[in-house]
Amino acid sequence: MANYKALFLDIDGTVLRADHTIEESTKIAVKQAKSQGIEVFLATGRPLHEISDIAEELSITSFVGYNGAYALHQDEVLVNEPMSSDIIEHYLKIAEENQHEMILYTNRLNLLTSIDMEVVQQFISYFSLNNVQRYSNEFANEILGITVMNMKPQQPMLYNMANENIYFSPVNVKGLEHCYDVIRENVNKGIAVQTILKKLRISPDEAIAFGDGMNDKQMLAYVGNSFAMGNATPELMKYSRYQTTSVEDSGIYNGLKTLGIIK
Repeated sequence: MANYKALFLDIDGTVLRADHTIEESTKIAVKQAKSQGIEVFLATGRPLHEISDIAEELSITSFVGYNGAYALHQDEVLVNEPMSSDIIEHYLKIAEENQHEMILYTNRLNLLTSIDMEVVQQFISYFSLNNVQRYSNEFANEILGITVMNMKPQQPMLYNMANENIYFSPVNVKGLEHCYDVIRENVNKGIAVQTILKKLRISPDEAIAFGDGMNDKQMLAYVGNSFAMGNATPELMKYSRYQTTSVEDSGIYNGLKTLGIIK
């Protein structure tokens, strides 16, 4: 068996099922990986201050959050890349002009353009968000990530900026198809994973990753052993080396079994 040293797991649609529970086989898979000395990271678009319960359930202490803008190896900060205030100002303006709502994440707060709108409450409820308050300009230099809500598929182009290479990744959750994560091409899960592996002196061939959405594409493309979940966005398949079963059907367990980590 190859000497695997790092495992990166997306959360929603990869670790978490639609009912927000973790399959028992996933818990077994993570435990077996850890028992073999593999460092396990949760790699998510979520803010890290909102995933402590998931981390505790899986006994994971290393993270990539905010779609790669912030990363921790145990207690050490390895990545910290807030968005520029110019991006924030531009996005707030376009959102207001088009009746979109936004949630802007710092490393401790979820900041909302509106709290009472139905689409916002729907998002807050699904992800069980705490630490929510209205956005104000005092946070302009602390924003690590953005999700835009109430947006139609053709509208991401409204946010284009001449000097910023940014794309929108649909939130891969039923009922939240109007929500899009804002991903910077130079700040994403893949680049965060690359930084982590270099600092830990781990080669891409010694790393494994699982994901289901387009915000996972750079991560899956970078590591040597990547798995698209069976429930993944179809376009993601071309970025992964392997395909596994769905989050509802032991996807992580079966993927790690393919690599010989699960006996």
